[in-house]
Amino acid sequence: MTERAGDTGFLQVEAESFRKLTPRQQELAYWLSQAAIAIDPIVYDQLSRFGLRQKRLLEIVATGPGGQRFASFTKLFLANRGNHNDNTAQKLLPEFAFEEFRQALPQHLRAEADRLRASLFDPEFEPLMTAKSPRAGLDIVQASANNFYFGVTLADLKDFTERYPLNSRVAKSAGGSLEEQVYRAGTPDGKVPPGLYALYLKKAIGFLEKAAACADPAQSAVIRNLVRFYRTGEFQDWLTFGESWVQNDAPVDFTNGFVEVYRDARGAKGTSQSFVSITDERLNRLMGKIGGNAQYFENNAPWADRYRKQGVKPPLARAVETVAETGDFHVTTIGVNLPNEDEIHRKYGTKSFLFTGSTRALNRARGNSLLEEFAFSAEETAIAKKYGEEAEDLMTAMHEIIGHGSGKLNPNLPKQPSFYLKEYFSTLEEARADLMALWNVTDPKLGELDLITSPNVAKAMYDSAARVAVAQLRRIPKGDTIEEDHQRGRQLIAHYVMDKTGAIERVERDGKTYMTVRDYGKMREGIGALLAELMRIKAEGDYEAIKALIDRYGVRFDPKLRDQVVTRFRRLNTPTYWAGINPDLTAKFGPDGKVVLVDISYPRDFLKQQLRYSAMYPPAAR
Repeated sequence: MTERAGDTGFLQVEAESFRKLTPRQQELAYWLSQAAIAIDPIVYDQLSRFGLRQKRLLEIVATGPGGQRFASFTKLFLANRGNHNDNTAQKLLPEFAFEEFRQALPQHLRAEADRLRASLFDPEFEPLMTAKSPRAGLDIVQASANNFYFGVTLADLKDFTERYPLNSRVAKSAGGSLEEQVYRAGTPDGKVPPGLYALYLKKAIGFLEKAAACADPAQSAVIRNLVRFYRTGEFQDWLTFGESWVQNDAPVDFTNGFVEVYRDARGAKGTSQSFVSITDERLNRLMGKIGGNAQYFENNAPWADRYRKQGVKPPLARAVETVAETGDFHVTTIGVNLPNEDEIHRKYGTKSFLFTGSTRALNRARGNSLLEEFAFSAEETAIAKKYGEEAEDLMTAMHEIIGHGSGKLNPNLPKQPSFYLKEYFSTLEEARADLMALWNVTDPKLGELDLITSPNVAKAMYDSAARVAVAQLRRIPKGDTIEEDHQRGRQLIAHYVMDKTGAIERVERDGKTYMTVRDYGKMREGIGALLAELMRIKAEGDYEAIKALIDRYGVRFDPKLRDQVVTRFRRLNTPTYWAGINPDLTAKFGPDGKVVLVDISYPRDFLKQQLRYSAMYPPAAR
């Protein structure tokens, strides 16, 4: 941890694997990183229609006279890609007064500050970035501060068919009709006009073309497919990119695009994100063995045979370090499985990443204080200290490799499950992937593959799955509902198992609440039952069933319990949230303008790095 602002700690992410790359691979990583930085501003606008304007003013006051007064909030704003908390979706409020902020700005920007006053300082104005449990009188679209829709209600969208569901903003025209404002750069011949975010996408395209020039032929084709999508915005071009990307296995890899749909209450619009990764050979063995046995784990899943996928294509599974994480991609993402589109999964499988650099940084910064506070017994603490890191790596790997992409849909389901499951789909999918890890961690196959050192690894994983239901409430300081999908999924698992099997017990001791496992065998039975039901719901598109499950077990909590947890956590003096500082890649150019050397360094100053990223664009575009 390099520094702290409020409840957020800033971590230096390291990628020493970069030094083992060839000069040409290092140049490729450099250009891909520049493309990642180029799209970074997009997410600020996606998460709030005021986001880029707020960002500009905050960067000005944080670097002006008396800037230290504004630096802490500016860091939090940049860490969360706007003024709503990345985890809770709740609004972040400055610790300084509006007049103080206004006076710190140059005269010509004070009118702009007046226009942004409510968006920055009023706690009742757009209080939630994504509202899946909206305030009375509003639907989930109206109550969400994000910028995926403009002047539109959920009812307006009922019979509206989107041609660009992933990469467009839906807005209502003056005449009352709905239109899609497509995210695209436009084609050089002018046949496809520029759309939203053209400035940033064109800049990224320039860097991607340079990356393609130094990639091998197969990866060059992947990169050019992404360029094509960024120009046209067509979903088929996105699928073409995804199909080529998932089949490409390169030591320098990346993702760049409109990927995850968590921020949209409807679960349709993708936020802009990117990472650039380098294979970490030290942990690659774990990923490869799990991926190579994907069909075995599919065959032994607890769901009905009709949902069992045959001919599973083992996912490309890699342990990686990152040299860039931008947009809506965060240091706390320690594993990911992509692409998300089921039509690609069926034909080509998936690609899974375990982010070892992020895991190492987080583990070093966190220490054991959180565990010691929320573990119920000395035995639970001892097991977690000895086997917890192994359990965490195994959980992440199985979640991504054999969780996402597993199972088979009802062939009579004409559209993707997300269409039917709506705002509950992402929670279902995250919980289902967690459950696949929890279900399989006790399978003797892991011992045969030399992937697990002790049965206590499974205990550590089960204990963590119970404990997190209480411990994660520290991240939700206000309200009584959980909005974030991963957190909802963890609550669903713990409370379902507790209710249906009694294997998890809520215990009070010395004024403190704990969730502890009483029977590991019964817990596995509950995990299997829930996993089977979630697979059935996904395969059949059963909205009412998933709504009932998540509303009952995953959404609401007792504010008194949360207050207790927050008080206990504050005594530990440990950050609640985390943000990452990327390595800096610096290129040296020869007289002919070509790259002759790329160096890696670790800047350890989050604000300065973000300001360097902003300097890629003129102030009005930042």
